[in-house]
Amino acid sequence: QDLSLPNGTPVDTSSPASSSSLLNRLQLDDDFDGETRDLFVTVDDPKKHVCTMETYITYRVTTKTTRAEFDLPEYSVRRRYQDFDWLRNKLEESQPTHLIPPLPEKFVVKGVVDRFSEEFVETRRKALDKFLKRITDHPVLSFNEHFNVFLTAKDLNAYKKQGMALLSKMGESVKYVTGGYKLRSRPLEFAAIGEYLDTFSLKLGTIDRIAQRIIKEQLEYLVELREYGPVYSTWGGLEVELSEPLEGVSACIGNCCTALEELSEDMTEDFLPVLREYMLYSESMKNVLKKRDQVQAEYEAKLEAVALKKEDRPKVPTDVEKCQDRVECFNADLKADMERWQNNKRQDFRQLLMGMADKNIQYYEKCLTAWESIIPLLQDKPETK
Repeated sequence: QDLSLPNGTPVDTSSPASSSSLLNRLQLDDDFDGETRDLFVTVDDPKKHVCTMETYITYRVTTKTTRAEFDLPEYSVRRRYQDFDWLRNKLEESQPTHLIPPLPEKFVVKGVVDRFSEEFVETRRKALDKFLKRITDHPVLSFNEHFNVFLTAKDLNAYKKQGMALLSKMGESVKYVTGGYKLRSRPLEFAAIGEYLDTFSLKLGTIDRIAQRIIKEQLEYLVELREYGPVYSTWGGLEVELSEPLEGVSACIGNCCTALEELSEDMTEDFLPVLREYMLYSESMKNVLKKRDQVQAEYEAKLEAVALKKEDRPKVPTDVEKCQDRVECFNADLKADMERWQNNKRQDFRQLLMGMADKNIQYYEKCLTAWESIIPLLQDKPETK
């Protein structure tokens, strides 16, 4: 039977001896836009700095580009978390109509105590790398002056002190809008976006809680397995005739322990961070939606003020037209970013779920191989005549 995925990718129904990577089967169409890239950014090489007042981690940010606004084709700078936070705040100020990708949480959560551990630092590095790559792939944010400074300036603190408070007119208008305007109702398409984001966040929160509970139970089971395996070795030392099969069972359980530990690490380091990123992404999108509502409410209030005036006006006042332009700009940018976000989300979650399936297949194959390896030791040997 000819089977295929919804996107037309054929499915291999054969059963290979070892797990074939499900991810590799779907890599061909990952570059869905086929666009030519002229800006590449990576985050790597975390280093710990111990000072008198504080201890912190910096990351190397490497940029390669052919864009004319860059003076050099390649840059390499070191940045710490608060620099990434500065960049995001500047993007929010100067590009209020656009969805700004989220940063990983600043503080350690979920019972993780050591924020300088290799595991935590690597997880954060991956998140910061993805943060910059999302900005790099954006057709507007990637050209932002603050992003350029972040990628190229050797001393970013000098720019922070200057403030670089040159916001766009759109940014200033949104920033100084008071809360006195109240929106009557969102247009249907934006109301649907808001409802979707609420439901999406709720579902992701549920999946995150269940996934963490599964990981907790796996780790508890792992503790039991590690105590369980050595019992067979001890038993084998007491009964010579059974020593070989009992040692085999002990080794088999040890192999299963290793496989389960790898599976739990994959869920902790690869699965959970994506869930949390998209929960934060939803909050970012909700904030942009609220800003859009605020600008529309201002526009409606100005229209009402004009309508209440008795004198005839041959045309709409300039400030009302400007406000209408801001609403239309917000609507266009928000819809474009929502579509881009949905495309990224589909791609990320497909890769995430296929990766999870692949890791589980590998786990059970390793356990199966381990148990099959001791069957000959457990079978009755034919008596010699």
